[in-house]
Amino acid sequence: MNKAKLDTDQTEQKKLKESGCIPKHIAIIMDGNGRWAKSKGLPRFAGHQAGVESVRDIVRTCVQLGVKNLTLYTFSTENWKRPKDEVSTLMRLLVKTLQKELDDLHKNNVRIMMIGDMAALPTDVQKQLNDAIEKTKNNNDLNLVLALSYSGRWEILESVKEMIRDAQNGKLQINELDVERFSSYLNTKQIPDPDLVIRTSGEFRVSNFLLWQIAYSEFYISETYWPAFKRKNLYEAIRDFQKRERRFGKVSEQIKQKETGT
Repeated sequence: MNKAKLDTDQTEQKKLKESGCIPKHIAIIMDGNGRWAKSKGLPRFAGHQAGVESVRDIVRTCVQLGVKNLTLYTFSTENWKRPKDEVSTLMRLLVKTLQKELDDLHKNNVRIMMIGDMAALPTDVQKQLNDAIEKTKNNNDLNLVLALSYSGRWEILESVKEMIRDAQNGKLQINELDVERFSSYLNTKQIPDPDLVIRTSGEFRVSNFLLWQIAYSEFYISETYWPAFKRKNLYEAIRDFQKRERRFGKVSEQIKQKETGT
């Protein structure tokens, strides 16, 4: 980014910070890689490669804005049903990307985390992920959460199984189970629920993503395919978020009274 663009971008970020609340947790359903590639007459893999560039830009932007948690829906349990060649290519791309980006992420104080079924991933992917998680475990500017071999239903079911085991072993009593206790069994127990969920490519689906955690999240649908989604698109999403009144079941008057302290 040249100096003129950098100055413009820094000004844009300053305005954004001054105009309202920056989400503490942004979750993104990165959709449209294949359609982006098709629109340009390229193979699907080219879309996945281009999508990595968007990930890099959005991660850097979140660090600059002070977003504390960024969850990326990287590979769902349903994605295993795709053609074997595409799945293998995606796994190789994941390993290559982690190897290439790890030092830069660590330097920028980004902590890498994962939610999903680690055991379902290829051995080389597991190793690279574990190395990245271990190396960055003490970083605290941004939690970069990769949802891999993940689905919301799988997560909830696994949590229920663990609760049943704890109940059988006397570690959990039924009257102790409430929303907070249930949340402590989820993959995301170390991070807050998303404030803002972004889905690219214009689709209006949650696609089995963070089904428990997004109960009160604000949604933003972008028509832009993920490989074309850059920081300017993120700014638009955050500006839209800042216009929302988040009531959490309350009425507007209660929210205003809390804000003013009256």
